[in-house]
Parts: sequence; structure tokens; C-alpha cells
Amino acid sequence: MFQHTKKALAAAAAMVTLAATPAFAHFQMIIPSDDMVAQGEDRNINLDVMFWHPLEGHGMNMEKPTQFGVMVRGKKTDLLGTMKPVKMKDGEGQMRDAFKVPYTVSKPGDHVFYIEPKPYFEPSEDTFIVHYTKVVVNALGMEVGWDDEVGLKAEIVPLTRPYGLWKGNVFQGQVKMNGKPVPYPEVEVETYDPDGKIHPPSDTMITQVVKGDQNGVFTYAMPRAGWWGFAALMEGDHTLKHDGKDYPIETGALIWIKAYDMDGYVK
Repeated sequence: MFQHTKKALAAAAAMVTLAATPAFAHFQMIIPSDDMVAQGEDRNINLDVMFWHPLEGHGMNMEKPTQFGVMVRGKKTDLLGTMKPVKMKDGEGQMRDAFKVPYTVSKPGDHVFYIEPKPYFEPSEDTFIVHYTKVVVNALGMEVGWDDEVGLKAEIVPLTRPYGLWKGNVFQGQVKMNGKPVPYPEVEVETYDPDGKIHPPSDTMITQVVKGDQNGVFTYAMPRAGWWGFAALMEGDHTLKHDGKDYPIETGALIWIKAYDMDGYVK
């Protein structure tokens, strides 16, 4: 009886420990060197493309994606062949497989960069992860195209212009899956801290969570300047095999936006 009790207590303790272990958020990232290319500025930008835990700095190795491109005023251009594999150091000092994409702005209008990554198997969650991700770069002062839909399987359509934002501004987006609004989506929000300066007092403060309404519309106000990622996570409509076993797919709709500190521009 005593041995059975000890085993039961050990099993319960293991379950509590497992439940208490935080599942930190994965974010597919596309971070441009400039999100607003003005007249007279250098029109050459670089985009860092990686799979990361943005606030904690932990990185994962990323394979070459299934697709990567840019849409300008409704026209898509395939940029997959321009992706350059690189090693990027994460916040733990590990070198991770990532990509850099050089791009030269040649026409005015909003540039919507988008990616469909290869499925990433996460053994700790027994699931594959596919995050369809976008970032918008405004070019040469023409504010046209930022709310156009790319047509990704999962997509966040911005309802707030996703550039030219101050710290404290509200961002709204609509979550869609297969072109249709997702009712009451749960959206994870995290800021990118490449220098490791932010030290949240609790693990629960690493990733913020908001829920959208019946039309998939969510709202969040950025409390800090910098890059912010929004990730709406849904279960995919099919499974993938890994070592002969079927696993579900976490299908994510992501968008990255940048907020600026107004105090830095006061003269």
C-alpha cells in the first residue's frame, strides 16, 4: 500500500511539475532593416528571417521556407531564390540557422513581405508548427496596399495601418483562416528583445494574450517602442507524419509591426 501511495504521489508531482513548466511562444519572424523607406533614403533593405522566442532570445533552426515573397499593389514577386542562409546567434549564445533577404525598393507603395515556412516539429508539444507571417514596409510615401490580403492559408489582415505607429498606439487586426474570419481567436503578443534587456518578473508576462471578437478582430496597445509580433494560433485541418506517427499542425497567422518612442523625436 505504501509503495503504491509513493508511486501515486510521484506521478502527481511529475504532472504538477509538467503543468507548471511554461510553454514559451514560438514566433516566425521577418524583421526588415527599415519599415518606412522615404524619398531620398537608401532604397536597399535587408530582412532577417528566423524562427525565435522573441523576448527570451532562444532561437530554433529554420529550414528554407516553402514560399517567400513580396506583394506590391496587388502584384506578387517570388523572392525565395534571393534568401541567403546565415548563422544567427541567439540570446543563449547558440548559432542558429536563419536567412537574410536583400531587397531594393524600386516602386512606391506598401510592400507586404510574406512567408510560408516548412513545418517545424516541436517534440515537447507533439505538434508541427507552420506560421504564415507578414510584415509591411512602406515605400516612398505611397500608403497603398497595407490592408490587402495576400491569400495565405492563415492571415492577419491589419485594420490599423501597420507602420508609422507610436508607443501606446492601438493596433487592430482581423484573423482569417482559408479566407474566412476566425471567431474568438486567441492571439499571442510578444516584443522582440535582441539585446536581452527586458527581464519580466513573471513567465506569464513574457507573452501577452488577447482574444478577438466574433469577427476575428483583436486589439492591443503597444506599451514599448520596438518590434511587436502578433500570433493567432489555430489547429490545422490535416496531420503530418513524424517517425511513422500522425501529429497535428499548429497553424499560425502572424504579423510584425514596429512602434516608435515619440520622446525620441522631441526637439
